[in-house]
Amino acid sequence: MDASISVSCGQDWQGRGLSRGSLERIVEAGDTNQDGVLDFEEFTQYLRAHEKQLKLMFRSLDRNNDGKIDVAEIQHCLRSIGVNISLEDATRILLSMDKDGTMTIDWNEWRDYFLFNPITNMEEVARYWKRSMMLDIGEQLTVPDEFTEEEKKSGYVWRQLMAGALAGSVSRTGTAPLDRIKVFRQVHGSTDFKGNVLNSFQYMLKEGGLQSMWRGNGINVLKIAPETAIKFTAYEQIKSMMRGGSETRSLRVHERFVAGSLAGAMAQTAIYPMEVLKTRLTLRKTGQYSGIADCAKQILQREGVAAFYKGYVPNLLSIVPYAGIDLAVYETLKFAWLNRNIGLADPGVMVLVGCGAVSSTCGQLASYPLALIRTRMQAQASVKGAPKLSMLALLRNIVTKEGIAGLYRGISPNLLKVVPAVSVSYVAYEYTRIMLGVDIEGRREGKGKG
Repeated sequence: MDASISVSCGQDWQGRGLSRGSLERIVEAGDTNQDGVLDFEEFTQYLRAHEKQLKLMFRSLDRNNDGKIDVAEIQHCLRSIGVNISLEDATRILLSMDKDGTMTIDWNEWRDYFLFNPITNMEEVARYWKRSMMLDIGEQLTVPDEFTEEEKKSGYVWRQLMAGALAGSVSRTGTAPLDRIKVFRQVHGSTDFKGNVLNSFQYMLKEGGLQSMWRGNGINVLKIAPETAIKFTAYEQIKSMMRGGSETRSLRVHERFVAGSLAGAMAQTAIYPMEVLKTRLTLRKTGQYSGIADCAKQILQREGVAAFYKGYVPNLLSIVPYAGIDLAVYETLKFAWLNRNIGLADPGVMVLVGCGAVSSTCGQLASYPLALIRTRMQAQASVKGAPKLSMLALLRNIVTKEGIAGLYRGISPNLLKVVPAVSVSYVAYEYTRIMLGVDIEGRREGKGKG
């Protein structure tokens, strides 16, 4: 059985929850003569050696030496290596391996579950159970949770965040035309763009040509890196404060929501001038600005420093419904999948991507009216004859003139871009994390790297 055959014959292996990378590592680990072929004898030797490693891990988990692993032992072992896990999550992990309904895991259940997974220590078991990633669809930025102390010290966290930021750059660039149409319809929807998305697309093509569809994308990509860094750093500090003196305490869902919202607010406060520049550059007419610096200079000269924080309040308010609903829907969908697929502890990448896409869409639906008001406030000075209204006055004006539907103007291109954005982001994430030397389970790729 050579590497290409064992990887490509994937249906039975995928049913065991194995990724392509896992199969490649099995072949690599078992191919003792380095001929690129895993024959029957090598495969048998690999399984024997791997079973010994699994036995050692099983004994390290079985603290009371009764030959069985319970929920408390799973919690204790994972916490000892820096992975905080709730009783509910530990129970789900146990149920995924408990075949006889005893609410414990015996040696046979443990061995059968992990025999064909190339894990070698408890850190790898933890990563298999608690996979995290960052996918970006160009709206509120989410940062993955549940990094271990080892991952933070090794630099893995920043490599993963960088992979997510690079993937976000590719995703935003690929869906920039739909994003520009959304912004135009949010600001000019009741006047210039009464038709559908296609009419809006034709209008902008006529005004500035095909390249004009990417106006504002440069600053939209540039703000990903500082936003990611600030949000992650703030999130870690807030979580640490919430835990108080108990660094091993696992944060509950509502605590994670509060920590994520506060971190998002801090990140948005720091990079908000870039948000204003993005809106102005997206809306600009041909020849209006020569670039990002020229746009910033003109805003500063004509409107003053305060202009860089127009729409800040509705933007800040939109973080709470978006983050809350996004997290709640994501957790609900993921747990629903886990409850329906008792035999698997890890939902898999595509399930997580699907959950992320649905939860993000729900979050957008809840926060969209505030996002629309923010965009209009950011654009007020650039729209000829537009009154300079406050947030509440603008809300009343929209509802009076356009009805409730006016608060959702431009949402169709926004929803249209979710699926392609998530798809592009995932593909780009896969390639960039390989380029940066980090595989999807969190290990360094290549021989001799654990």
